[in-house]
Amino acid sequence: MRILLWLVLLFGYVLPAQAHKASDSYLSLAVQGERIDGQWDIALRDLEMAVGLDADDDAAITWDEVRARHEAIAAYALARLRLSSDDAPCPLRVTQHLVDTHTDGAYAVLRLQGACPAAVTTLAIDYNLLFDVDPQHKGLLRLAHGAVTTSAIFAPDTRSQALAPALQSRWRQFADYVRHGVWHIWIGFDHILFLVSLLLPAVLVRQDGRWQARATLKASALDVLAIVTAFTLAHSLTLTLAALGALALPSRLVESAIAASVVLAALNNLWPLVHRWRALVAFGFGLIHGFGFASVLADLGLPQGALVLSLVGFNVGVELGQLAIVAAFLPLAYLLRGGLFYRRVVMAGGSALIALVAVIWFAERALDLKLLA
Repeated sequence: MRILLWLVLLFGYVLPAQAHKASDSYLSLAVQGERIDGQWDIALRDLEMAVGLDADDDAAITWDEVRARHEAIAAYALARLRLSSDDAPCPLRVTQHLVDTHTDGAYAVLRLQGACPAAVTTLAIDYNLLFDVDPQHKGLLRLAHGAVTTSAIFAPDTRSQALAPALQSRWRQFADYVRHGVWHIWIGFDHILFLVSLLLPAVLVRQDGRWQARATLKASALDVLAIVTAFTLAHSLTLTLAALGALALPSRLVESAIAASVVLAALNNLWPLVHRWRALVAFGFGLIHGFGFASVLADLGLPQGALVLSLVGFNVGVELGQLAIVAAFLPLAYLLRGGLFYRRVVMAGGSALIALVAVIWFAERALDLKLLA
């Protein structure tokens, strides 16, 4: 029972992550000589925590409420971003306030402008946004210097970084997008829960209407390999097509369909309708998940000078993130597979909790509801 309580607490932590992504901001900077132009997208829900936007406390932030807090938003953001070149500061100012919609909600958009004392070769960035109110927050940077684009992720332990975009190689760009791919599979809770739902029965086999332990680790590994390969091929296909602009689907439809796929995969563990053909299920729903990954990549941006290499890097990162999850899951699941604990608590209880989480996600995304704070 203590393990079941642990699972409830674990999924209770996951529940607030109602959107596809965790707390991120998106900072784009373009350097030309000593001039810096930029745009900073910060989630309204994060700014509500930091500076307060909902003046009438009705749980709905309006444009008028955002506009009334423009000065406070700009002051809060600029106080937490410092740029310098050759140890000389490059002060920024906000030139325009806008609002945009990302896949996980509305964002304040700050248009930025600044200048350094001399032409920039190495730009030092000190990023401290929201770390004081949300230690899990990440800042995603895209820095363009002429035809070269580089990227970085800012976190509490990597809040200060020095970037030299003019010296950036294409292989470094590839490595940056691999890192982004790994990070986004790890914070993509819906993708993780879908994958876990498919993996839970991999160490079991259905016989006479009951789940039984698989005889060998090899059989379980082959089942996992088929599922992961099918999922990988499918989401890589639609991710590539969507990122290159060949296909597009409405964001709400994609996010709702991803939540529905998690529900169905989890329920299939409780009432098995599809067991031997789970790889086909992984492929079918993987096509939808690829559009979800594409939305993340759209927020990051693809450098035109290394388009294919960066796209491949992001895909490789996603696969490495998946393999890390599988590597952590499979040995432990195989060791536990023979007992009632795995079948009833991990398999049945875990699948029920996953389905509950995904049903709430689906309601929020499809109906534009706010069921969770």
